Amino acid sequence: MNDSSRHPPATVRRPCPPRRQGGVFRLGASSDDDLVAAVAKGDEASCRLLMERHLPRMVALARRMLGNQADAEDVAQEVFLRVWTHAERWQPGRAQFGTWLHRVATNLCLDRLRKRRPENIDDIPEPASSDPRPDENLERRELAERVEAALQALPERQRTAVVLSHYQGLTNIEAAEILEISVEAVESLLGRARRQLRVTLATEKDEVLRSNQRSAQNA
Repeated sequence: MNDSSRHPPATVRRPCPPRRQGGVFRLGASSDDDLVAAVAKGDEASCRLLMERHLPRMVALARRMLGNQADAEDVAQEVFLRVWTHAERWQPGRAQFGTWLHRVATNLCLDRLRKRRPENIDDIPEPASSDPRPDENLERRELAERVEAALQALPERQRTAVVLSHYQGLTNIEAAEILEISVEAVESLLGRARRQLRVTLATEKDEVLRSNQRSAQNA
């Protein structure tokens, strides 16, 4: 791409289906590297295809790290704005495109978290949640919310390691590449995060039990 200052395709702001060519949708036949090369030449359809492949995972990653759906969508949009403006810099073979996307999204999330710097747990945003289905079990929903809140309370590097390894399904090697640290450092972050999550959730469980006992005594 010769002019990175031009306006990005409208689909960067809102994904849309790929264009038809000869009456047939261009599905995922092209590799990510091929699509990035096409984006570097200004091909908006290729940008849309990359978004369709990777946008949901970028939003999911950012939501887990930031605890806020709107912020997560903003981060995902910024990731693909960078794809559009910097595609000509992509060098196939140096890393997988998906790994690079994870690194960009992770760094953008970390930047936002550093700007927030919540002073206490009350400043941490509430976990994003969807409308419960009628058949959902209330106890399971409450447990999921407690886990999400405990995740948001972790130090940012520990939270990032957990999100990449457990929620994004990446290997420790892939997480280490994204975070630009050693595999041993990732394993250390995960170990500390798991211990803290167990302590936090155990403490909350004890508080719930004591609250229930007090309610039963006052009934």
